[in-house]
Amino acid sequence: MYAIVEIAGQQFKVEKDQQIFVHRLDGKEGDQVSFNQVLLIENDGKIAVGAPAVADAAVTGKIIEHLRGDKVHVFKKKRRKGYQKRNGHRQDLTKIMIESILEKGGSKISKAKTEAPKAEAKAPVAEKKAAPKAETPKAAAPKASAPKASAPKAASAKKAEPKAKSAAAPVKKTAAKSTTAKKAAPKTAAKSTKSATAKKAEPKKDTKK
Repeated sequence: MYAIVEIAGQQFKVEKDQQIFVHRLDGKEGDQVSFNQVLLIENDGKIAVGAPAVADAAVTGKIIEHLRGDKVHVFKKKRRKGYQKRNGHRQDLTKIMIESILEKGGSKISKAKTEAPKAEAKAPVAEKKAAPKAETPKAAAPKASAPKASAPKAASAKKAEPKAKSAAAPVKKTAAKSTTAKKAAPKTAAKSTKSATAKKAEPKKDTKK
């Protein structure tokens, strides 16, 4: 009896009591693991093929150890460019032993594993809500910082005074401009008188002829 199962994104042909290396799995050494993505099961010549997985089938196993694979060298080169680069990589692996292949009853195993973490997750939530109540007296400390807000206002009032002085300065300039305008007025009047006298002088020339 064998099965083709998908574990951590890879497909393996497994049998009972077989040891395989897969990508690193969550869990400690000695933990039980189960995989529901069973693509095919062969039992005494009878083959069951899933679409994509066989319904209610599972493969169970046990984590033996966590280790790292052999080093793989990665070498890159671009000819005539002077580019060469060499890297090494060691994949994190988990060694597991297949304990059983189940054609039916795989859904019960998966439900038992999902219900256990939910019960553990409820306990920390209650502790987080109780913690802030004990820390309420610390909220009185920020009140002492309130008087500090009055100091910036006084500084801003002092800064506002130079603006008032600067605002008064343009008034003098406008007054000076008005005086210059008055001085310019007589000049225009003098020009008008000259033009008037020039017009009166023209008829005299005609009379002499």
